[in-house]
Order: sequence, then structure tokens, then C-alpha cells
Amino acid sequence: MSPSLAWAMLVLAGLLDVGWAIAMKYAEGYTRPGWSIASLVLLAAFVFLLGRALKVLEIGVAYSVWTGIGAAGTFVMGVVLFGETLSAMKLAGIALVLTGIVALKLA
Repeated sequence: MSPSLAWAMLVLAGLLDVGWAIAMKYAEGYTRPGWSIASLVLLAAFVFLLGRALKVLEIGVAYSVWTGIGAAGTFVMGVVLFGETLSAMKLAGIALVLTGIVALKLA
């Protein structure tokens, strides 16, 4: 597998991580079957893609980027979908996470 494909898989795994977190929220403690199943499918998909990407990428960089994408994406979706609060400090924190992701990719 090429490094470019591994990075694409890693980014997709990060985006699926966001979907998984949102599905878990909608599953309401796994009491809603449809959302619960969606959550488990998304979990399996992102673990598979992350595992494939790790065949090529360094674990420290890949895991940090994956969790950063998941954290930043879930934060944004929380604001958009659930009306979670947004503040200058939270935006600064997410900006730092995104800056770190870019720095790790360029390293």
C-alpha cells in the first residue's frame, strides 16, 4: 500500500470515528436499535481502516492524527447537531488540535 493510500484511509477512519460518536449519541445508551447497529458498524469500519493504515504509517503519528480528526469533527458536529456551546477558548483549542494534525502530516 502506498503512503498516500494509507493517509486517505486514516482520514476516512477519522471521519468514520466522528460518525460513530454521533451514532452513539443518537443511540441513547444503546437503547435505540437502529442507531446502535449503525454505531457498531461504524466502529468496525474505522478500526479496520485504522489498522490498514497502520501497516504503513507510524503509530504515534497515525493515532494522533486519527484522534485529532475524531475530536475536532465530533466537536463541530456537537455544535451543529446538538446546539452545544461554542466559545473563543473552545475554538482556540480546536484550532490547536487541527494545527497539530497538519504539523504531524508534514513531519
